Amino acid sequence: MGNDIYVKYTAFKQDELLKKIRMSISEKRFKHSLAVQKTAVLLAKRFDCNLEKASIAGLVHDYAKERSDEEMIRIIYENNLDETIIAFGNNIWHGVAGAILIKKELGIIDAKILQAVTVHTTGSSNMSLLDKIIYVADFIEPNRNFPGVSKARKLAKVNLDKVVKYEIKRTLLRLLENEAKIYPKTMDTYNKYVAGVNQLST
Repeated sequence: MGNDIYVKYTAFKQDELLKKIRMSISEKRFKHSLAVQKTAVLLAKRFDCNLEKASIAGLVHDYAKERSDEEMIRIIYENNLDETIIAFGNNIWHGVAGAILIKKELGIIDAKILQAVTVHTTGSSNMSLLDKIIYVADFIEPNRNFPGVSKARKLAKVNLDKVVKYEIKRTLLRLLENEAKIYPKTMDTYNKYVAGVNQLST
Protein backbone atom coordinates (compact mmCIF):
# COMPACT_ATOMS: atom_id res chain seq x y z
CA MET A 1 0.00 0.00 0.00
CA GLY A 2 1.43 3.36 -1.03
CA ASN A 3 0.78 6.98 -0.16
CA ASP A 4 -1.99 7.09 -2.74
CA ILE A 5 -4.38 5.21 -0.45
CA TYR A 6 -4.45 8.15 1.92
CA VAL A 7 -5.53 10.70 -0.67
CA LYS A 8 -8.01 8.14 -1.98
CA TYR A 9 -9.86 8.00 1.33
CA THR A 10 -8.87 11.21 3.15
CA ALA A 11 -8.16 14.85 2.43
CA PHE A 12 -4.45 14.34 3.15
CA LYS A 13 -1.34 12.55 1.99
CA GLN A 14 0.24 10.04 4.36
CA ASP A 15 2.71 12.39 6.07
CA GLU A 16 0.07 15.10 6.41
CA LEU A 17 -2.48 12.70 7.89
CA LEU A 18 0.01 11.28 10.38
CA LYS A 19 1.02 14.79 11.44
CA LYS A 20 -2.59 15.83 11.97
CA ILE A 21 -3.36 12.73 14.04
CA ARG A 22 -0.18 13.13 16.06
CA MET A 23 -1.13 16.70 16.92
CA SER A 24 -4.54 15.57 18.18
CA ILE A 25 -3.48 12.84 20.61
CA SER A 26 -0.66 12.05 23.03
CA GLU A 27 2.46 10.17 21.97
CA LYS A 28 1.27 7.07 23.84
CA ARG A 29 -2.10 7.18 22.08
CA PHE A 30 -0.40 7.74 18.74
CA LYS A 31 1.79 4.65 19.22
CA HIS A 32 -1.34 2.69 20.11
CA SER A 33 -3.04 3.92 16.95
CA LEU A 34 -0.09 2.82 14.80
CA ALA A 35 -0.16 -0.59 16.50
CA VAL A 36 -3.90 -0.94 15.88
CA GLN A 37 -3.36 0.04 12.25
CA LYS A 38 -0.70 -2.64 11.81
CA THR A 39 -2.82 -5.27 13.55
CA ALA A 40 -5.88 -4.33 11.51
CA VAL A 41 -3.94 -4.79 8.27
CA LEU A 42 -2.74 -8.23 9.40
CA LEU A 43 -6.31 -9.24 10.24
CA ALA A 44 -7.59 -7.83 6.95
CA LYS A 45 -5.08 -9.96 5.05
CA ARG A 46 -6.04 -13.02 7.08
CA PHE A 47 -9.79 -12.62 6.65
CA ASP A 48 -9.89 -11.07 3.18
CA CYS A 49 -11.02 -7.55 4.03
CA ASN A 50 -10.15 -4.31 2.23
CA LEU A 51 -6.60 -3.55 3.36
CA GLU A 52 -6.77 0.17 2.68
CA LYS A 53 -9.91 0.70 4.72
CA ALA A 54 -8.57 -1.45 7.56
CA SER A 55 -5.34 0.55 7.59
CA ILE A 56 -7.03 3.94 7.70
CA ALA A 57 -9.75 2.92 10.18
CA GLY A 58 -7.12 1.47 12.50
CA LEU A 59 -5.04 4.61 12.29
CA VAL A 60 -7.87 7.06 13.02
CA HIS A 61 -10.00 5.02 15.43
CA ASP A 62 -8.88 7.02 18.49
CA TYR A 63 -8.58 10.39 16.77
CA ALA A 64 -11.05 11.98 19.20
CA LYS A 65 -10.05 10.00 22.30
CA GLU A 66 -8.40 12.92 24.09
CA ARG A 67 -10.78 15.74 23.18
CA SER A 68 -12.40 17.59 26.07
CA ASP A 69 -15.75 16.50 27.45
CA GLU A 70 -17.13 19.91 26.53
CA GLU A 71 -16.19 19.50 22.88
CA MET A 72 -17.58 15.98 22.69
CA ILE A 73 -20.89 16.99 24.25
CA ARG A 74 -21.15 19.97 21.91
CA ILE A 75 -20.62 17.68 18.91
CA ILE A 76 -23.32 15.33 20.18
CA TYR A 77 -25.84 18.17 20.42
CA GLU A 78 -24.83 19.96 17.22
CA ASN A 79 -25.08 16.80 15.13
CA ASN A 80 -28.33 15.53 16.66
CA LEU A 81 -26.69 12.36 17.93
CA ASP A 82 -28.49 10.24 20.49
CA GLU A 83 -28.22 12.37 23.63
CA THR A 84 -28.51 9.34 25.89
CA ILE A 85 -24.84 8.58 25.17
CA ILE A 86 -23.81 11.61 27.25
CA ALA A 87 -24.38 9.55 30.41
CA PHE A 88 -21.81 6.94 29.31
CA GLY A 89 -18.72 9.12 29.03
CA ASN A 90 -15.83 9.39 26.62
CA ASN A 91 -15.33 5.65 26.18
CA ILE A 92 -18.49 5.82 24.10
CA TRP A 93 -18.27 9.42 22.83
CA HIS A 94 -14.88 9.11 21.16
CA GLY A 95 -16.23 6.51 18.76
CA VAL A 96 -19.64 7.95 18.02
CA ALA A 97 -18.77 11.66 18.05
CA GLY A 98 -15.26 10.85 16.85
CA ALA A 99 -16.63 9.67 13.52
CA ILE A 100 -18.09 13.17 13.06
CA LEU A 101 -14.69 14.78 13.70
CA ILE A 102 -12.92 12.35 11.40
CA LYS A 103 -15.30 13.25 8.60
CA LYS A 104 -15.04 17.00 9.26
CA GLU A 105 -11.34 17.38 10.02
CA LEU A 106 -9.75 14.53 8.06
CA GLY A 107 -12.08 14.48 5.08
CA ILE A 108 -12.88 10.78 5.50
CA ILE A 109 -16.35 10.10 4.13
CA ASP A 110 -16.23 6.36 3.50
CA ALA A 111 -19.24 4.96 5.36
CA LYS A 112 -17.56 1.67 6.29
CA ILE A 113 -14.53 3.38 7.83
CA LEU A 114 -16.74 5.78 9.80
CA GLN A 115 -18.93 2.93 11.02
CA ALA A 116 -15.92 0.91 12.16
CA VAL A 117 -14.73 3.90 14.19
CA THR A 118 -18.21 4.46 15.61
CA VAL A 119 -18.54 0.93 17.04
CA HIS A 120 -14.92 0.13 17.84
CA THR A 121 -15.46 0.21 21.63
CA THR A 122 -18.96 -1.24 21.83
CA GLY A 123 -19.42 -3.49 18.85
CA SER A 124 -22.97 -3.87 17.60
CA SER A 125 -25.48 -6.57 16.72
CA ASN A 126 -24.78 -6.07 13.02
CA MET A 127 -21.01 -5.78 12.63
CA SER A 128 -19.37 -5.76 9.22
CA LEU A 129 -16.08 -7.56 8.67
CA LEU A 130 -14.26 -4.22 8.95
CA ASP A 131 -16.11 -3.41 12.19
CA LYS A 132 -14.93 -6.70 13.71
CA ILE A 133 -11.37 -6.17 12.55
CA ILE A 134 -11.04 -2.73 14.19
CA TYR A 135 -12.88 -3.90 17.32
CA VAL A 136 -10.50 -6.86 17.67
CA ALA A 137 -7.33 -5.03 16.56
CA ASP A 138 -7.89 -2.44 19.29
CA PHE A 139 -8.13 -5.30 21.80
CA ILE A 140 -5.13 -7.41 20.78
CA GLU A 141 -2.56 -4.95 19.38
CA PRO A 142 0.99 -5.82 20.52
CA ASN A 143 1.18 -3.20 23.29
CA ARG A 144 -1.81 -4.69 25.09
CA ASN A 145 -0.79 -6.67 28.16
CA PHE A 146 -3.56 -8.13 30.29
CA PRO A 147 -4.54 -11.61 31.46
CA GLY A 148 -6.16 -13.42 28.54
CA VAL A 149 -4.77 -11.32 25.68
CA SER A 150 -2.68 -14.25 24.45
CA LYS A 151 -5.84 -16.35 24.14
CA ALA A 152 -7.52 -13.56 22.20
CA ARG A 153 -4.55 -13.38 19.81
CA LYS A 154 -4.71 -17.14 19.24
CA LEU A 155 -8.43 -16.96 18.52
CA ALA A 156 -7.80 -14.11 16.08
CA LYS A 157 -5.71 -16.46 13.95
CA VAL A 158 -8.75 -18.63 13.38
CA ASN A 159 -12.12 -16.92 13.86
CA LEU A 160 -12.99 -13.25 14.37
CA ASP A 161 -16.44 -13.98 15.79
CA LYS A 162 -14.87 -16.02 18.57
CA VAL A 163 -12.61 -13.09 19.49
CA VAL A 164 -15.60 -10.73 19.49
CA LYS A 165 -17.38 -13.16 21.82
CA TYR A 166 -14.34 -13.40 24.09
CA GLU A 167 -13.83 -9.62 24.11
CA ILE A 168 -17.42 -8.66 24.83
CA LYS A 169 -17.64 -11.15 27.71
CA ARG A 170 -14.50 -9.66 29.29
CA THR A 171 -15.83 -6.14 28.75
CA LEU A 172 -19.14 -6.90 30.44
CA LEU A 173 -17.48 -8.65 33.36
CA ARG A 174 -15.26 -5.63 33.92
CA LEU A 175 -18.21 -3.23 33.76
CA LEU A 176 -20.22 -5.37 36.17
CA GLU A 177 -17.33 -5.67 38.61
CA ASN A 178 -16.98 -1.87 38.58
CA GLU A 179 -20.74 -1.38 38.82
CA ALA A 180 -20.47 0.84 35.75
CA LYS A 181 -23.21 1.81 33.35
CA ILE A 182 -23.54 -0.50 30.36
CA TYR A 183 -24.17 1.10 26.99
CA PRO A 184 -27.11 -0.56 25.16
CA LYS A 185 -25.06 -1.39 22.05
CA THR A 186 -22.61 -3.25 24.27
CA MET A 187 -25.50 -5.42 25.44
CA ASP A 188 -26.66 -5.83 21.84
CA THR A 189 -23.20 -7.17 20.98
CA TYR A 190 -23.31 -9.57 23.91
CA ASN A 191 -26.77 -10.79 22.94
CA LYS A 192 -25.67 -11.40 19.36
CA TYR A 193 -22.30 -13.03 19.91
CA VAL A 194 -22.72 -14.72 23.30
CA ALA A 195 -26.37 -15.23 24.14
CA GLY A 196 -27.83 -15.21 20.64
CA VAL A 197 -29.86 -17.87 18.87
CA ASN A 198 -26.86 -18.88 16.76
CA GLN A 199 -24.69 -19.67 19.77
CA LEU A 200 -21.01 -19.79 18.90
CA SER A 201 -18.94 -22.65 20.25
CA THR A 202 -16.24 -21.81 22.76
